Amino acid sequence: MPAAFLEIHNNILGSIREPLIVLDQDLKVVTANNAFFQTFDVSPDETEGVLIYELGNRQWDIPGLRKLLEDILPQNISFHDFEVEHDFKTIGRKIMHLNARRVYGGDSQTQLILLAIEDVTEREYYRIHLEEMVEQRTAELSAARQDAEKNRQAAEEALVEIKTLKDRLEAERAYLQEEIKLVYNHENIVGKSDAINYVFYKVEQISGSGTNVLILGETGTGKELVARAIHGTSPRKKRALIKMNCAALPSHLIESELFGHEKGAFTGAQTRRLGRFEIANNATLFLDEIGELPLELQPKLLRVIDDGEFERLGSSETRKVDVRIIAATNRNLEEEVNKGEFREDLWYRLNVFPITMPPLRDRTDDIPLLVNFYVDRISKRLGKVVEKIPSKVMDALRQYHWPGNVRELENVLERAVINSSGPKLRLADELKKPHKDMTRADQTLENVEREYIIRVLEQAQWKVSGKNSAAEILGLDRSTLRARMRKLNIRKP
Repeated sequence: MPAAFLEIHNNILGSIREPLIVLDQDLKVVTANNAFFQTFDVSPDETEGVLIYELGNRQWDIPGLRKLLEDILPQNISFHDFEVEHDFKTIGRKIMHLNARRVYGGDSQTQLILLAIEDVTEREYYRIHLEEMVEQRTAELSAARQDAEKNRQAAEEALVEIKTLKDRLEAERAYLQEEIKLVYNHENIVGKSDAINYVFYKVEQISGSGTNVLILGETGTGKELVARAIHGTSPRKKRALIKMNCAALPSHLIESELFGHEKGAFTGAQTRRLGRFEIANNATLFLDEIGELPLELQPKLLRVIDDGEFERLGSSETRKVDVRIIAATNRNLEEEVNKGEFREDLWYRLNVFPITMPPLRDRTDDIPLLVNFYVDRISKRLGKVVEKIPSKVMDALRQYHWPGNVRELENVLERAVINSSGPKLRLADELKKPHKDMTRADQTLENVEREYIIRVLEQAQWKVSGKNSAAEILGLDRSTLRARMRKLNIRKP
């Protein structure tokens, strides 16, 4: 495999915190990342060129692994995964999620296998533990009912506890079903520039504590990925990261989403529902677009941060939770405080440890890595083979100002892959330099954002959503774009 290609792969592998290992067609180890060596207590000298089954005195003789890997080479299989419980001799019995996919080397002929490994032992044991608790309490309730007169109070308390456990288990299962789509994509912060390395440093500084974090940055810079990286390396990582976008819901529904509601609390509340704070108890809650939180709800959020207490809608019962808050915004909250649109005391509580995500235009050294990463992933998803990035295309991508940042880059590359009929990438977009008005230093960030959104809306003939719409060009959800338009008082003339 060419040295340059191997260097790029090693850089990408090194930025991922999960164990990864690359195999050749003979199922021998080509390379692996540091997380693999640390997790399985082996050194690079013990692995390079060694058959996967012979690693560490046959510690890798996993049932089904041989068939999985051998089937990938002769067949047109680009993705396969499964979970296995196995006794690894160096680290004990673990439940591992194995994700294997076929990739190509730098010469487009060499076939390799990328094997991603995720330790899900604690998560699975936690789920099993909750189910066992439910079963245990159900059995206790059945016995208590046989002597209902003597033990009525104990039976009622047990019933409440069972209902609480079941609600919590079902709520977390439902949430994890949505989040499962993000597996293998939760920490794809690709880059090696000084700007992104500083972000990695800040993440390592804060992840081990329970301190609240405020992630700042423009739209599309990857603020959620940073939140996932902080949670994934924290003591709370055995629980799922719970998230909520404060700009994606109408203001009258945000309170219910955060704190939950009782049956009949408002029109349409047919059943009791747990809020995000209850689901995130002993875990982490990520509040995206915190600057969009209605002013009337900010005191309730402040109370939870200060005291860990809240009430569901329609209930007077005070509940206590232990939740770590990670908030993100693309707005200048300090200016919002000065304008009276954001509470100063809430700002101080959230701004304990700020992390700023750099815009893509400030990390141009990372653009080639990002381009190769996204082109490879998009090509496989679309069933196409795009392996060459012409130097003119790469130069155009590096020189563009990327107002939509990494999200816009991904959208541009997806359209380019669709537009490419051969192995060379062809851009479908004309990447223009920023308008002179956008570079004026005397404008506020809000004015610049307003002018740019209006310009994109005019380009899309005021089409907000759908194909070739302003939302697609900006790389935003339509609900987020509409919220920004309301905030910036943008109306179709």
